[in-house]
Amino acid sequence: MSSRNLPHHLYVHVDSSFFRGGEQRFEPAVWFALRSEPNRAWGCTVLTEEGAVYRNLPPHSLSFSKDPEPNWTLPQAQCWDCYGTAFDTIKYTYLSDLTARYDGTEDRATCLFFACPHSDGFSAAPDQSKEFAFLRTRGDRLLVRPTNRLLFEERSFTTDTGWPTDILTATKIWECESED
Repeated sequence: MSSRNLPHHLYVHVDSSFFRGGEQRFEPAVWFALRSEPNRAWGCTVLTEEGAVYRNLPPHSLSFSKDPEPNWTLPQAQCWDCYGTAFDTIKYTYLSDLTARYDGTEDRATCLFFACPHSDGFSAAPDQSKEFAFLRTRGDRLLVRPTNRLLFEERSFTTDTGWPTDILTATKIWECESED
């Protein structure tokens, strides 16, 4: 397993039924790290108000308010399990805080940062390699999506023409010293 710091810590609320048991109740926490293990959901590491560190919380356990959109499930929060242990986190300045449509819908979320897997079989294959955006939904939930399921809105540049259907999946590894 591999953990990384977030590009910056985030103030969140965590469903305490995930680590205390009992009824669902959202309590304040600081989310500061992320963990990846193959065939599992991203694991979020938080600091609780009493100073306890709890790790491997799934994305659907976090929210950005005490009263988020109800009944948020793991498949809604994250569409694919992690496929390796090595990754980097980055906050792209250009995409930071931009709104993005997701999953071919009109739903929107705000970009927080990215997790960029590497050093695994999927990341080595151009048609499988993906970066994952971590976003805040309008219902104050955490959303994790690969970039091929997002359309960013940058008002000074982008034009909403609907979901593109003509963008090809990368299949080639480009090498400047190859003989091809």
